[in-house]
Amino acid sequence: MHPLLNIAIKAARRAGSIINRAALDRTKLEIRSKQLNDFVTQVDKAAEAAIIDIIRQAYPDHAILGEESGALDGKSAGDGKKIDYRWIIDPLDGTMNYIHGLPQYCVSIGLQHRGALEHGVIYDPAKNELFTASKGRGAFLDDRRIRVTKCSQLKDALVGTGFPYKEMPRLDLYCRQLKEIMQAASGVRRTGSAALDLAYVAAGRLDAFWELGLSPWDVAAGALMVQEAGGLVGDLAGDSGYLEGSEIAAATPKVFPQLLTALK
Repeated sequence: MHPLLNIAIKAARRAGSIINRAALDRTKLEIRSKQLNDFVTQVDKAAEAAIIDIIRQAYPDHAILGEESGALDGKSAGDGKKIDYRWIIDPLDGTMNYIHGLPQYCVSIGLQHRGALEHGVIYDPAKNELFTASKGRGAFLDDRRIRVTKCSQLKDALVGTGFPYKEMPRLDLYCRQLKEIMQAASGVRRTGSAALDLAYVAAGRLDAFWELGLSPWDVAAGALMVQEAGGLVGDLAGDSGYLEGSEIAAATPKVFPQLLTALK
């Protein structure tokens, strides 16, 4: 296993232990609203701090983008040295689920090298499921290779989605998309964790997924996972700008173009 992936796994499991320990008594959660319908707890912050600490110990020169900490430069960035590696971290994707004791949340860690996604880890601490992917080396659930399904028709597909709860001006657009997909697909599911939904596409539990109003830390690890599992990922135009934008679509190779057409 690649040393970089090993560090990502170590960090994800450390964060997962913090999340699980705090979940034993949710009455002690300190919940703060960051913006409309967007919440953070001390667990999010503690989990991210643990991840950053492990990364910094191993790779002090790497840059980091965390949901709670924002952009952090590497140790040598002040010397004018170009930083080739950037870690993209969501310490607790599905915070609302976590607050309510709904066991559908995860730790998501992606790593870019010169702008390209190289490694990804998604860890579900409630179910103790570890999804990993490395560019050119495939995607795995624990030690088992995973692949997207062979679904070839949108009408037969189970499609995951997420509500654009942070982008209410796009709610009307989303509702039109949802109506179209509900009529075109076999079924639609909304679980509350985009990272896990992407991992589920990679693992064949969903055939497709789309969402508006996302951030890089929501999708970095999961996008690589879908690609390494044989699926396709893009923005709603089918292009590769999903990390810079706020929307993503992912699906099996034959369903992907049908999904994009329906969303238009």
